[in-house]
Amino acid sequence: MLVAAAICPPTPLLVPEIAGGAAEDLSDVRDASIEAVGLLRAADLDLLVTIAPGDEPGLRETRFGGTFRRFGVNLGVGGEVCAEPCTGLLVGRWLVDGCRSDDALSLEGWEIGADTGPGECARIGRELAERSGRVGLLVMGDGSACRTLKAPGYLDERAVPFDDAVSRALGAADTAALAAIDPTAASALLVAGRAPWQVLAGAAEAGGVPWRARLLAYSAPFGVGYFSAFWEPHD
Repeated sequence: MLVAAAICPPTPLLVPEIAGGAAEDLSDVRDASIEAVGLLRAADLDLLVTIAPGDEPGLRETRFGGTFRRFGVNLGVGGEVCAEPCTGLLVGRWLVDGCRSDDALSLEGWEIGADTGPGECARIGRELAERSGRVGLLVMGDGSACRTLKAPGYLDERAVPFDDAVSRALGAADTAALAAIDPTAASALLVAGRAPWQVLAGAAEAGGVPWRARLLAYSAPFGVGYFSAFWEPHD
């Protein structure tokens, strides 16, 4: 059963060694993401599942660790490396390692393809929520990369209203709003978080309990929407 969730951006720029001189530009989002994962780790979990946008179609479980060498930094996370996961899982593991205690918490990393439909995302969320008695979900996903002229996807006037709606949904634990995100619109706006957020919606709805949320950060210093939030059941 899902008992807590943290939402963080998958950008490697969260890692100061990678961001370099731009590290300060993301300090608020970095601090908020560390806070969200810290709250997640404090939720007395049996299993922490991280889900991130994958580079391949469909869903696959992969080793939850690797190196940041492809970003020019000799930094590893998660111990011995057998396979290189997507960037979101690397960043997720960096966040988890920074907050991890010495308990026997089980960790899993999953990649989900951008082609995964909303209904399938909801089904995956329900299945992940049932993988243990007390499951925590770390959801790696960012908003539109089309918010400014210098953004990776150039400027699209729809980007900011789209991200604003996502921020409201994440800040209100609005699973219906997340589940209703249009995959076509998300793809056009270069939104990497759509599928992971819809997995979260399915997982949160599986337990039949109300949720409350805290939106800890929402900004776009490089023309990409970044969100950090924490969800927990509402007493």
